[in-house]
Amino acid sequence: MPIKVIGAGFGRTGTLSLKLALEEVGCGPCFHMFELAKQRNHLEQWESALNDQTADWHTVFRGYQSTVDFPACVYYAELMEKYPDAKVILTIRESENWYQSAINTILTIRPSLLQLLKVLACYPFSKRARKTYRLAMHNRALIEHKVFGGKISDKAHVIRVYEAHQQSVKNTVPKDRLLVYDVREGWEPLCVFLGVPVPGTPFPSTNDRGDFKKVTRDLFFSF
Repeated sequence: MPIKVIGAGFGRTGTLSLKLALEEVGCGPCFHMFELAKQRNHLEQWESALNDQTADWHTVFRGYQSTVDFPACVYYAELMEKYPDAKVILTIRESENWYQSAINTILTIRPSLLQLLKVLACYPFSKRARKTYRLAMHNRALIEHKVFGGKISDKAHVIRVYEAHQQSVKNTVPKDRLLVYDVREGWEPLCVFLGVPVPGTPFPSTNDRGDFKKVTRDLFFSF
């Protein structure tokens, strides 16, 4: 299945709610960071992309019809070329609110947890732990260093990068392929953009900070 929808918005802009919404209106399965954490498959492809090498996107997204969140949002322009019929959704959130959410979730990984994973990965029986450590290091390299230049403690810098990414998406994606979307707007703009009926169910609302930390803990430490 070719990718129909590319999510270009950073994590913590309602991407998990959008994932669930896309799946409800027939654009699923939808690839999200949580899929990568659960499966730990094709990590070598993401590492290739991180190192500015060619990734086999057809392999990565086999079985998926859409993608949102990190890591895919970083490569939205490349994915647009790979899937020329795909529409692009830029999820947005007020910068200060996004920062406060991000600094308490995706921009925070305790060195002690990385050290624990590193120790567990040394045991010969811990193949899953090795994959988990490798995944954690990839995510850190991608988000902390590639996206934010290693300066996640600099609030002004982080917000500038966030806002520059949004502007870059708006400048890059043709208007007829782009929806700039706040998930609080609900079903209507999303369904109009995709040309699908509005569901009779409430729009998904999930993944607050407590949910994120619990889900992340379960995913990364389920050996």
